[in-house]
Amino acid sequence: MPVLQKGPPPASAAPGVQDNLPPYPEADLLYLSGLLTVAEQAQLAQARNFFQQEVRPIAVDFWNRAEFPFELLPKLGKQQLTGLNSRGHLLAGLIQMEFARADTSVSTFFGVHDELFTTAIRELGSDEHRQTMLPDLLSLKKVGAFALTEPLHGSDISRQMETTATRSGDEWILNGHKRWIGNGTFADYVLVWARDTADDQIKGFIVEKGTEGFRTEAIPNKAAVRIIQNANITLDNVRIPFTNWLPGTRTFRDANSLLLHSRVWVSWQAVGQQFAAFDVARAYALQRKQFGKPIASFQLIQDQLARMIGNATMSLSLMIQLARLTESGLLTMDHAALAKASCTERMRKTVALGRSIVGGNGISTDFEMAKIFADAEAIYSYEGSYEINTLLVGRALTGISAFA
Repeated sequence: MPVLQKGPPPASAAPGVQDNLPPYPEADLLYLSGLLTVAEQAQLAQARNFFQQEVRPIAVDFWNRAEFPFELLPKLGKQQLTGLNSRGHLLAGLIQMEFARADTSVSTFFGVHDELFTTAIRELGSDEHRQTMLPDLLSLKKVGAFALTEPLHGSDISRQMETTATRSGDEWILNGHKRWIGNGTFADYVLVWARDTADDQIKGFIVEKGTEGFRTEAIPNKAAVRIIQNANITLDNVRIPFTNWLPGTRTFRDANSLLLHSRVWVSWQAVGQQFAAFDVARAYALQRKQFGKPIASFQLIQDQLARMIGNATMSLSLMIQLARLTESGLLTMDHAALAKASCTERMRKTVALGRSIVGGNGISTDFEMAKIFADAEAIYSYEGSYEINTLLVGRALTGISAFA
């Protein structure tokens, strides 16, 4: 766990008591965790402890080897973290933040499984889908993936999707290619988005692992989120039962309803990434000595640490307001786009400051910072690039779309 900072004394504290107070909890200088109930704080602490004790210690090794820690899944399943949003959006967001604080790759795995696939089954699937699939998904006995992006189409996927679905009696026949599909190499179920050739609308279809004509290949040589197994997927006359269509998916708007909340989840990841960088940078600055004293005593280092925690805290404050908007039913894609763009821009600056503090050691994963620095680039790009999100905000501000 990171070394913690001291907090202010209570109003009734006598002069000088400051020096004997416990540190700030988890670098929360503004006591934002106090917005949670006592019970929620206990849930957050339990999740944080699990992530720091079970995920963070193994993350660098698996990241270096670009392998997934399957042995972690039973332990993660016992934490009962799936379906978090049903317990409150602020608590869910803070837990997502703490997950990314421990490791971005494993938190991305979980987000794809829970925020995208499991939520799709719960909200857009049939009663049979929910009855037969949700128990194993919620316990992580089965894993899901979300196949939307294609080799030639990302930001324009809603208009240019090439993957097709054609009904043939009691079956659907799927053809096409998908790329950058998280969990795609090992998922038990993949939610494939395809254009129905009958009405030209984009719909979602469940493809089970091992289905004939369905091939996955891990994308090699990644410089970020190396633990999560992103896949290229080929669908060659893949036949699935008609009932594998999610009946709640009739147009791309239904996919977009899922992307709205996943964009918020990724924004929480960007906050967690900043706190991860701060944790490592601060601990390193206190331990690393130059000129006979810890570099944490130097003014330039303290300035960098202050800027890091300032960026992280401002990002966290924005996300807390998004949680409020979600709870009240006012959240829109414009809000999510603003959060994704703003939090990831600050994240880039924060991890760069952290890498600078760790100096030459900051480019070695032995000191963890290099992994954090690299993973930030994935967050910056996925679930809507920075540029696309700023254009969504620009459209909201002006009423003019900057893209066709």
